Amino acid sequence: MSTQDTLPEGKQEYNITVYTENQIGLLNRIAIIFTRRKINIDSLNTSPSEIESIHRFNIVITETEDVVRKLCRQIEKQVEVLKVYYHTNADIIWQEMALYKVPADIIAEKASVERLLRENGARAVVIRKDYIVFETTGHREETDNLINVLQPFGLIEFVRSARIAIIKDSEGFNRKLREFEKREPGEDVIENEYLNQRDKVFTM
Repeated sequence: MSTQDTLPEGKQEYNITVYTENQIGLLNRIAIIFTRRKINIDSLNTSPSEIESIHRFNIVITETEDVVRKLCRQIEKQVEVLKVYYHTNADIIWQEMALYKVPADIIAEKASVERLLRENGARAVVIRKDYIVFETTGHREETDNLINVLQPFGLIEFVRSARIAIIKDSEGFNRKLREFEKREPGEDVIENEYLNQRDKVFTM
């Protein structure tokens, strides 16, 4: 049974993409928006974007679409935020990276390292006399599966990265931003008009 099958009715994973200026304290202010509503952030990644000096947040939460829409509107009210989008998992291509540290002697005695790597799509990134570190990328179910495989061999440490995601049907925010900057002077921008018409304007 998948995680989606066990969620409360109406809830599913949503990926919120936020384009922002890189300002100190912004991450804390965005996190407070979720905290005040008692919404747990499942994953949070910040990175440079395709636009110089503009950063991109990828936030994963499990909620209803109505709640997610309201959250996006609230985030867009932050002065440094340029645009916010939200998508379901079906609308994005996403990956997580994981590292696994295992005793070298147990792995050598009880399993074929090559077979473990091949069957789980992993590779060894560090090989020492006392331990081996494996790396794999994939969806949460895939990285969790390798935990179960390595537990019998004395898994020492495990760490997983935040999710990174690319929007499938997107021409990029760079072009959208340039189009926005070319608007004729005097055209009034209605607050949150892009969220209200998310399928027609600034769609990614």
